[in-house]
Amino acid sequence: MSEMIINTAKIVRQVVLQQVQAIQEELFDIQTAGFNNTIRWNVGHMIYWMDKYSNLSFSSPSAIPGSYDTLFNSGTKPLDWTFAPPSKEELVEMLTEQLSRLSELTPEMLGEKHSTPYALGPFQFNTAGELFNFALIHEAIHLGTISSQLKVLSR
Repeated sequence: MSEMIINTAKIVRQVVLQQVQAIQEELFDIQTAGFNNTIRWNVGHMIYWMDKYSNLSFSSPSAIPGSYDTLFNSGTKPLDWTFAPPSKEELVEMLTEQLSRLSELTPEMLGEKHSTPYALGPFQFNTAGELFNFALIHEAIHLGTISSQLKVLSR
């Protein structure tokens, strides 16, 4: 089961990379009606939270710039940014680096129990694999948001 989660993580991230690479950077900062954020924010948010979930799940050290917390954490938005966000190229690099690190995961790592369950709202995650699996769902949700934003932009 754990190997399936690792394989799914790699596939989801490959799909994200293909989608993001195909988007013209001019579209990254357009905030369309009905959306709270932009494509750039959603991509950065996925990177930010994959880094956080990796830290929470596996105690992996953070591998993203500190500025990502200010730019892409939950509750942030581009209208509040006071400095330039990363370029599409930098975001693609970060997505790619995170994909490489997914290859370092082992089924044993996913089976590790948290010393205390990790609570996220009403949900509790007892193992690294449970929390990491939630990270994949989170990433897929934001990929869907990006796809929806692109549909609105193409009208």
